[in-house]
Amino acid sequence: MSLTAWLRARNRWLHHVHMPALVTLAGRSVRLEPLSLVALDDLVAAASEDRSTYTFTRVPSTRDEMASYVEAALAEQAEGRSMPFAIRWLNTDRVVGATRLMHLEYWQGPMPWPPGTRGAVGDIPSVADIGYTWLGAGAQGTGVNRESKYLLLSHAFETWNVHRITLKADVRNTRSRAAIEALGAHFDGVRRADSRGADNTVRDTAFYSILNSEWPLVRDRLLMRLGLVEAA
Repeated sequence: MSLTAWLRARNRWLHHVHMPALVTLAGRSVRLEPLSLVALDDLVAAASEDRSTYTFTRVPSTRDEMASYVEAALAEQAEGRSMPFAIRWLNTDRVVGATRLMHLEYWQGPMPWPPGTRGAVGDIPSVADIGYTWLGAGAQGTGVNRESKYLLLSHAFETWNVHRITLKADVRNTRSRAAIEALGAHFDGVRRADSRGADNTVRDTAFYSILNSEWPLVRDRLLMRLGLVEAA
């Protein structure tokens, strides 16, 4: 094969997108549905509740902002780099927030070159983050977040068989950090001056992770906390 033909084949491979199949993840009181503009009214209503809980979280505050938020999430999904969900609380049959599996990386196939470039997208991610999670005030502290995390983690580890899930929070966000730590995630450290914070300050970010080998213990802990199994 000539160098020109090889480069063309490589470029076709790099730009080939096989994004993971869209799914709905159903639990006992929560259903995670593929994010779409159909949920726009519910998302706006949820985000318009008590906004004092969003000090460290960017949550759109107007209908136009929410529409742009959803459209941006769908654009990233189309690239195979994210899988965003609307969180439906079955107790009310309303969408009460959003979350996503994001920063999807694919380690199958040849290494991309040069280093640092993003490789081809495949059917099954190798690692992922859970992020962009927010809930309307009325759904906070109800177990909706915990069950949502369980559904995302189950799909990532048991369907995709990922090597690692990463979770992050503003280092000052003690509530989010406590929720992540309650999952049994490992604290990896703090990246200083990591990004622009929701309050327009320079944000330090706390990083946590769960490895594939740790998932069974995390899963059992979550199931107990959700009341789906009894403690031994």
